[in-house]
Amino acid sequence: MHRVIISGIGAEIPEPVITNEELVASFNSWVDTENARRATRGETLLQKSDSDFIVHASGVKSRHVIEREGILDPTRMSPRIPARPDDALSLEAEFGIASARKALAHAGIDGSDVDLVICSASHHQRPYPAIAIEMQEALGAKGAGFDMGLGCSSAAAALHVAVNLVRSGAHKRILVSTPEIITGHLNFRDRQTHFIFGDASVAMVVEGLAQGEKRPGRFEVLDTRTWTQMSNNIRTNLGYHTRTAQDDPYMINLEGNLIKQVGNKVFKEVTVAGQKFIVEFLAEHGLTPQGIRRFWLHQANARMNAMILKLSFGHDVDHDRAPMVLERLGNTAGAGAIVALSENHADMKAGDFGLICAFGAGYSIGGALLRML
Repeated sequence: MHRVIISGIGAEIPEPVITNEELVASFNSWVDTENARRATRGETLLQKSDSDFIVHASGVKSRHVIEREGILDPTRMSPRIPARPDDALSLEAEFGIASARKALAHAGIDGSDVDLVICSASHHQRPYPAIAIEMQEALGAKGAGFDMGLGCSSAAAALHVAVNLVRSGAHKRILVSTPEIITGHLNFRDRQTHFIFGDASVAMVVEGLAQGEKRPGRFEVLDTRTWTQMSNNIRTNLGYHTRTAQDDPYMINLEGNLIKQVGNKVFKEVTVAGQKFIVEFLAEHGLTPQGIRRFWLHQANARMNAMILKLSFGHDVDHDRAPMVLERLGNTAGAGAIVALSENHADMKAGDFGLICAFGAGYSIGGALLRML
C-alpha cells in the first residue's frame, strides 16, 4: 500500500462578477413584468427579492460567473454561451484545463506525466464523449479518463477514488478536475435559489510518495471517506428522459426540471449529518476537531458551516480555523472546498492536520484527512 500525496492544487475563477444588487435588480424587473401578466389572470403574485434577504439566507454577497450579461437580462435570465462545433474544445473541458494547468505547474509536472484524468462535477456539459477524455487529449495525458459526479461532494468523491487507486498501485499519478459551470443549470427566476451559485474550476494532482521521498509543503492524504443517504431536498430533474415526458419532445419545458431545494430541511438535516461525519471520521484516527489546524468545508451556506463547527467544537470557530470564500464567490458546488484549500494552506506547518469536508445533494458527504509534510 503506497503513501499518497496531493502534489498540486489549482483554482480558476472566471473574471465576470455579479453583485447581489445587480442580481436583485434583474430579478425584480422580471417579477414586475410577470406580476403584471399574472394580475390580468387573477393568479398569485410573486414576491420580490432583496440583497439583505440573500445575505441572511446564505452569506453570499457576490458571485463570479462564466457569462453575466445574459443572466442579468430580465428577458433571458440565463448565461449566453454560444454553441461550439464538435471539433472544438468544449467550454467545460476548457474551464477544467485552466485549473488543471495550475495544479500541474504546482506539482512541477507536465500533462504527459498523468496516467488518469477524472472529471468530477455536479453538472456536466454532456454525457459523452467524457469531458475527462477531452481534457486528457488536450493535456497530452496518458492512460485513461472518465467522468463522475456526486453533487457538491464531487471533488471529495473523486479524491476518494483517486487516492485509493494510487494507494493500490493501479495508477501512478491522477489528475482530479472539478469544473463547475452551475449558472447554466440554475433557474434565475426562482427566488429561493437564483442567488446561491457561482462558477469556478479546481484541480488536484494525486500521486504516490516514494520510499524516503521528501515533499515539504505538500499534503499527505491519510484517509478519505464518503457517505450518502437518499434525499429529494436538493434535486434537478433535467436529464436524458426530460424530452420524453413532453407532449412535443422537441420543445423542452424546463419548469420543475432545473435546480430546486427545500432550504430549511437541507439546513437542518445536512448540519446534523455533517457534524456527525466529521467527529466520527476524526475519531477513527484518534483525533478530535480541536486537533485539526484547518477545515476546508463546502462553501454553500455561512450559517450552516458555523453551526456544524460549533456543534463539533462546542464553541464558535473563526475564519483562520475554517476559511470561507462563499461571500465573494457564492456556492461553487464541488469546487468550493478546494478553492478554500487552494487559498488557505501556505501558512501551515509540517505535521499540521487539515480536513476537507464537502456535503450536498444525495444527501452526500465526502471527506479527506490531510497532514502537511
